[in-house]
Amino acid sequence: MSDFIPSQAISRTRAGQDHYVSDIDETGLGAVDAVADESAPASMWGEAWKNLRKRPLFWIAAVIIFVALMVAVFPQLFTSTNPRFCELSHSLGKPEAGHPFGYTFQGCDIYARVIYGARASVSVGVLTTICVVLIGATLGSIAGFLGGWIDAVISRVTDIFFAVPLLLAAIVFMQMFKQYRNIWMVILVLSLFGWTQIARITRGSVMSAKNEEFVTAAKATGASRWRILLSHIIPNSMAPIIVYATVALGSFIVAEASLSFMGIGLPPTVVSWGADISQAKDNLRQAPMVLFYPAMALALTVLSFITMGDAVREALDPKAKK
Repeated sequence: MSDFIPSQAISRTRAGQDHYVSDIDETGLGAVDAVADESAPASMWGEAWKNLRKRPLFWIAAVIIFVALMVAVFPQLFTSTNPRFCELSHSLGKPEAGHPFGYTFQGCDIYARVIYGARASVSVGVLTTICVVLIGATLGSIAGFLGGWIDAVISRVTDIFFAVPLLLAAIVFMQMFKQYRNIWMVILVLSLFGWTQIARITRGSVMSAKNEEFVTAAKATGASRWRILLSHIIPNSMAPIIVYATVALGSFIVAEASLSFMGIGLPPTVVSWGADISQAKDNLRQAPMVLFYPAMALALTVLSFITMGDAVREALDPKAKK
């Protein structure tokens, strides 16, 4: 009889427990769930964007890059002067209305040549970077994912090309094929010897990603090897590739300007910053501003791409943020 508990007491006890659980759910666990939902970590790209948009240097670089791309694609929006129209009577003339930068030694409008020079330099940089990413990322992904003798062969070929300096190889090839000097030849030569670094970066990134748990889960679902590579590993290995490509784009613009400066890059009929710098060096003491404007345009564009690459790297790399 001492163990007997009236049914009314049981009912009251259960009601109290239900009320207690309800209070916890409304004020405690529910709040915890809400906080957990609000503080749930964003994706890597979302966190990177949150970090990037707080950086003034990122926005400055982005604006300069946007302007450079607009100038390269639509130069006629920024000037109506023909960059190849020259009058010797204006040789080394000072700035005047409609010609804010003055004239070159041949009497060409410097402002128009700076505007139209962006098309060749930026085009070489962008197209070469695309080719380099396609070649390097493809070979690096295959080597890192398959491994074995395929990795060994691709790695040795990469080492051979990596041992050849990019600019030296470009000089030799451009000299060998003088009769084919055009923008496509410059892109081909720079792409042929410029893919090695991104291949190494991609290989290491893929080797690290293929050991992650999401790859194991994809294998468990029966996904094929190439589907795992294309749908899971490569998308999660893109961060270092994007960072390097942004910085490399500026390097390829410098390489094209260097070749044109030496007279073995783009043909004289193509307006480019490197060719204008080469022509202006002969009158540096007499008219330094003739060299300053194309050099400034080249430096600002390259510096913007490098700054953009550094900002993206710091946003995507947790170690860099620390």
